[in-house]
Amino acid sequence: MRRILFPLLVVILFIVYQAVIVVQEGQRGIMLRFNKVHRDADNKVVVYEPGLHFKLPIIDQLKTLDARIQTLDGQEDRFVTVEKKDLLVDSYVKWKISDFGQFYTSTGGDYQKASDLLRRKVNDRLRSEIGSRTIKDIVSGSRGELMAGAQKALNAGEDGAERLGIEVVDVRVKQINLPNEVSSSIYQRMQAERAAVAREHRSQGEEKAEFIRADVDKKVVLILANANKTAEEMKGQGDAEAAKIYADAFSQAPDFYSFIRSLKAYEESFAEGKNNMMLLKPDSEFFRFMKAPTK
Repeated sequence: MRRILFPLLVVILFIVYQAVIVVQEGQRGIMLRFNKVHRDADNKVVVYEPGLHFKLPIIDQLKTLDARIQTLDGQEDRFVTVEKKDLLVDSYVKWKISDFGQFYTSTGGDYQKASDLLRRKVNDRLRSEIGSRTIKDIVSGSRGELMAGAQKALNAGEDGAERLGIEVVDVRVKQINLPNEVSSSIYQRMQAERAAVAREHRSQGEEKAEFIRADVDKKVVLILANANKTAEEMKGQGDAEAAKIYADAFSQAPDFYSFIRSLKAYEESFAEGKNNMMLLKPDSEFFRFMKAPTK
C-alpha cells in the first residue's frame, strides 16, 4: 500500500505544482490553451492580475506581460519642415500596455516587434507634425505643442497605438540638429542677416547723430545770435548812457569838457608807434590848448 501511496503522492504534488501559477506585481498574465489565447464567454481575452492562480497542467501555458511603463529610445532620424528644410531629430517615447489581450494578439507578446511597430507610427506622426511647422517654431516656440500633438495623435485614430493595445504616455524630443550640408548655408545666411541688421542700426544711428548735431548747431547759432543781439542792445544802451553823461557834463562845464576832449585827441594823435601826419596851421584851433594861457 505504501509503495502505491508514495508515487501517487508525488504525482499529485507534481500536478498541483504544475497547476499553480503566480503573477508577480507589475505583470499581467495571458493564458494559452493549446497555444491559443484563452477567452471568456464574451470572447474577450482573459487577463490574470498579480496574485495566485490555477491552470490545467500541460494543457495551459501562462504568458506574462510587463505592465510597467516602457521606454522606446528612437534613433536620430531626418525630417523635413514646411520650408523644405531637413532636420535631424532625436526623440524617445514612454508607453505602456493598455489592452493586454490586444497587445498579445497584435504582437504575440514580442516587445521587439511592438517597439518596431510603435517606432514606425511615432516617426510617421513626427514627420507629419514637423512637416507642418517652420524651423523657428520647432526650435523655439511650439516644440511643446509638437510633442503634445504627436502624443494625442498616436493615442487616437484607427491606425494609432491603440491598435497595438498600447497607450503612449509621453513623447519627447531630445535634440534637434541641422544636417552638415545645411548648417553652413544656414549659418552664412544668419551672418548675412545679422550684418544687414547691424548696418541698418548703424545707419539709423548716424542719421540720428546728424539730426542731433544739426539741432545742436541750430541752437548754438540761435544762442549766439541772441547773445549778440543782447550785447548790441546793451552796448547801445551804454553808448546812449555815455552820450547822455557827456551831454550833461558838456552842458554844465563846456570849457572843461572841450579841454578834456582835446587832451584825448592829443593822446591818440601823438601816441607812440603811430606815424600820423597832420597838415595844420600853427594857429589852428587844434593847438589852442598848447599855447600860452590867456586871461
